[in-house]
Amino acid sequence: MTTAVIETERSGRIGARAAVLAYLAVCGIVLLLMMLLGLTMRLAQAQSIELSPALFYVLMTMHGAGMVGIAGLGGAAIMWHFLRRYVPLSTGVLVANLVFFLIGAVLILGAGFIGGFAAGWTFLFPLPALSGFQWSVNAAAAYLLGLVSIGVGFLLLYLDIARGILSVYRGLGNALGVKQALGLAPLADGPPPAVAAATMVTIVNTTGIVFGAAVLIISLVNLYVPSFAFDPLAAKNMIYFFGHVFINATIYMAVIAVYEILPIYTHRPWRTNRAFYLAWGLSTAMVLIAYPHHLLMDFVMPAWVLIIGQVVSWLSGLPVLFVTAFGTLTNTYRSGLKWDVAAGLVFLGVAGWVVGGVPAVLDATIAVNGVMHNTLWVPGHFHVYLLLGMMAMMLGFMTYLAGAKSPFGMAPVGFWLYLIGSSVFVLSLLAAGSASVPRRFAVHLQAWLPYDQVGSLGACLSLAGAAILVVRFLALLPAAAREDAAKP
Repeated sequence: MTTAVIETERSGRIGARAAVLAYLAVCGIVLLLMMLLGLTMRLAQAQSIELSPALFYVLMTMHGAGMVGIAGLGGAAIMWHFLRRYVPLSTGVLVANLVFFLIGAVLILGAGFIGGFAAGWTFLFPLPALSGFQWSVNAAAAYLLGLVSIGVGFLLLYLDIARGILSVYRGLGNALGVKQALGLAPLADGPPPAVAAATMVTIVNTTGIVFGAAVLIISLVNLYVPSFAFDPLAAKNMIYFFGHVFINATIYMAVIAVYEILPIYTHRPWRTNRAFYLAWGLSTAMVLIAYPHHLLMDFVMPAWVLIIGQVVSWLSGLPVLFVTAFGTLTNTYRSGLKWDVAAGLVFLGVAGWVVGGVPAVLDATIAVNGVMHNTLWVPGHFHVYLLLGMMAMMLGFMTYLAGAKSPFGMAPVGFWLYLIGSSVFVLSLLAAGSASVPRRFAVHLQAWLPYDQVGSLGACLSLAGAAILVVRFLALLPAAAREDAAKP
C-alpha cells in the first residue's frame, strides 16, 4: 500500500466506516422488506392468502427491482471497503451514490405502490407505455427515472474507483493482472485479489450502465412522444445486456469479502498465480458477451448470436468460480480456523455460487431453455445465486464488521435458519420448474400448490434467519462505531 493511500485511509477512516455501515444498514432493511414481499407472493400462489393479480404484479416488480438494487449496493459496499486499503477513494462519492440510490428507491416505490406500475423490473420496451390502463404514463416515468437515478450514482462510483485504480496502477490492464496472466511480469508484482476483482467489475459495469442509461432515456422519450419509435428487439438486447452484467457483477464484488475475510481466520494469505489473473481477465470479456442466453426464446435473433451466447454462458462463470472455490478450499484446509457465523456465511456464499451455477448453465443451453425458460426453474437458479451466494457473502460481511459480541446470542440460529430455509425455498422453485410450473403467474392451479406451500415454509425460515442476522447487525452498530472511533 502506498504512503498516499495509507494517509488517505487514516484521515478519512471514521467517515468512510460510517458510510459503509450506512450502506449495509440500508441493504439489511431493504433485504428484509423484499424477502417479505417475496413471501407474500408465494403465500398468494399457495392460496394461503388472497392477493389481487394487479397487486401481485406490483409486488413482483418491486421485489425484483429491490433485490437487484440492494445486491448492487451491498456488493459495492464490500468492494469499496476493502479496495480502499489499496487505492485512494472518495468517501463523498460513496455517499453520493447512496443518496442517488435512495432517491431512485423512493421514485420506484412510488411508481409501484402509488402509481400501480407493474411491468416487471426489466421494463421491457415498449411495455412501460402499454399498460392497458393499469398505470399512468407518469407512474412509468417515475419508475424509469428511479432507475436512471440509481444508475447515475453507480456510474459516479465506478468512475471514482477507476480514478483511484489508475492513480496507483497506471492502467486497468496492470490492475487486472494481465501481464502476470501472460507471464510477462513477476507474480509478486501482481495486484491484490481485491484490486483485480474491482477492476473487472469497474470495466463491465461502467459499460453495462451506459447501455442501460441509453435505453432508459429512449423509453422515457417514448412515453411522452409515442411517435418516437425504437426497435423493440434492439431495446431488449440493450436491457438484458445491462441487466445481465449488473446482476452478475454483484457477486464479483461480493467475492472480495471471501478474499479478504477468510485469510483473517486462517492466518494464510490468499495466494494468487497466473491462473487467478487469467481467470479474472477471461471473465471480464465473457461476462460482456454471455447475455444472449436471456434471449434464446427470441427466435428472430441471429442464430450465431444465440450459439455464442450459449457457449460463452457455459464458460463465463467457470474461470473465476474455479479459482475462488479452489482457493477457498486450499486456504481453509487444515488451517485450524475457528468457525463463527461470519466465516461460515462467506464460505456458504462460495458454495452457493458453485451450486447455483449448475441450473444456470442448464438453462443457458438452447435445447433446455426452450422447455424450461418460462418456468419457475429460472427464478430457482437465480435465487440460489442470490440467496445462497451473493446475499450470504453480504450477510457474512455485515456480521464481520459488527464484531463477535452479540446482545442476544442468536447469530448461529440465524445462520442455520437462513441456510435451511433458503435451501428449501430454492429447491421448491427448481422442483416446480422441472415440473413445468410457469413463472410470473399470479394464480396457480391446484396441482402446483404443494410446491408453493413448501416454498412458503422455506421462505418463512429464510426470512427469520435473515432477520436475526440483520437485527443483530443493526443492534451492534453503535458499539461498532464507538470501537472504531476509539482506534488511534
